[in-house]
Amino acid sequence: MDMKPNDLLVLLTVSRSAKFTTAAATLGLNHTTISRRIAALEKALGGRVLSRASGGWELTELGEEAVRVAEQVEDAVRSLGEPGRAPDPITGVVRMTATDGFSAYVAAPAVAKLRSRHPGLSVEIVTVTRQALQQRSGLDIEVVVGEPQVHRAQAFKLGDYELGMYASKDYLAEQGTPATVEELADHRLVYFVDSMLQVDDLDAPRRLVPTMKDGVSSTNVFVHVEATRASAGIGFLPCFMGDLHADLVRLLPETLSERLPYWMVLRPDSMRRPAVAAVVQALRDQTVVHEKALLGERDTQPASSRS
Repeated sequence: MDMKPNDLLVLLTVSRSAKFTTAAATLGLNHTTISRRIAALEKALGGRVLSRASGGWELTELGEEAVRVAEQVEDAVRSLGEPGRAPDPITGVVRMTATDGFSAYVAAPAVAKLRSRHPGLSVEIVTVTRQALQQRSGLDIEVVVGEPQVHRAQAFKLGDYELGMYASKDYLAEQGTPATVEELADHRLVYFVDSMLQVDDLDAPRRLVPTMKDGVSSTNVFVHVEATRASAGIGFLPCFMGDLHADLVRLLPETLSERLPYWMVLRPDSMRRPAVAAVVQALRDQTVVHEKALLGERDTQPASSRS
């Protein structure tokens, strides 16, 4: 077998981005060289290591085996660093996706704390609200709303969060405060674009108040918050976001609320990387720290809450 370690490292880089162009930029090579290196590796191994998938390349079973070896090569090269000093195993790039709110209020502070102790770590956070992917080449961690149905992946629950109806004080002063669910039919809803909503568990407001018509709709929860603050209507917001703003009032909390779970999904091989394992633990710890705020318990909001 005429296999070159450099070709393994090329495959490892492709596996982390799922794209030849991104891997080429990372390694300082061109697209043609990446393709040639992968072809040479496949010839040496006697089979395909990558297959086409939506959005990029997916590792085959042979490719997954090769990547495990490539990670060992990478670790060995890293261990030859500064003499007399043990290398920090928590280094390199970790890629994750999560919802807008979770990314800002849980993931960002968790990663910041972790990086203060491990400056060689880089974390890429892509914000998206969708179901867990069935193929996640190049992605280490997904945080999704609702229990995922996935294959060839590890999944576990992170924690719960609560959503409720909110309106600005100015809006209520002008439009009146609805005292019942039925009265909400006279107001406009600020929430996700119904036709683009990919997570069934997030259909609560249209299920709880089906007579309520849309006002401002967006795929971004920060737009929901700011549109609600600007009196565009009544927003169905995560409590850990709505409760941060003194100009917002929660409506009918005993009647109109929804508690949903955050789940984490990982590739089967991801936790073998110390950097991924460290990010996973940091996210779990930060979720516990913010548990009360996530559940809408106002009196335990973090000191950093903003008005």
